[in-house]
Amino acid sequence: MWKLKEPKPVKLIIGILAADHQCLHEAVDVLTDKIGNVDLTSDVWQFDKTNYYEEQTGPHILRQFVSIENLIDPGKLAKIKYKTNKLEQKMARTLGLPLPRPVNLDPGIIEPSKLILATTKNYSHRIYIGKKMYAEVTLVFDNGHWRPLDHTYPDYRQQCYFDFFSKVRTRLLEQLKSRH
Repeated sequence: MWKLKEPKPVKLIIGILAADHQCLHEAVDVLTDKIGNVDLTSDVWQFDKTNYYEEQTGPHILRQFVSIENLIDPGKLAKIKYKTNKLEQKMARTLGLPLPRPVNLDPGIIEPSKLILATTKNYSHRIYIGKKMYAEVTLVFDNGHWRPLDHTYPDYRQQCYFDFFSKVRTRLLEQLKSRH
């Protein structure tokens, strides 16, 4: 019989889209409280590569990423996406803005060789991961660089994102090394 191996733990990241700075700060606080301590935080950027979320989140959307300190089992991604969807719904009620979705939380995982995002939407390049959730490899780490794929979202093709994901990847490698 073939010997099956447990997957190595991975680094959880959460992409935040927010209507304004107050919503962004509230999202980070909620994630820290409900998901885990944040160890790395990206800069804040304008989300301007698409207007897809404008009706839900407003015209001047902000983007920020956080990584969670504790490593996770990659098999928990669907459960985490389900939880972040619930947190989004709660924040929509409590933030008091006239927007249906003032905060959008998109969890993903970073492994040494790739970044995987969770989504509720199925498509040809996505794989079902349970709990009515799907996942896709969004970026591949190859020869020291992040490389987008044909289906990679336009904003995930930016060097500023690559720079942050590289910091998270380095932190992951340090954490994995210290476990041995």
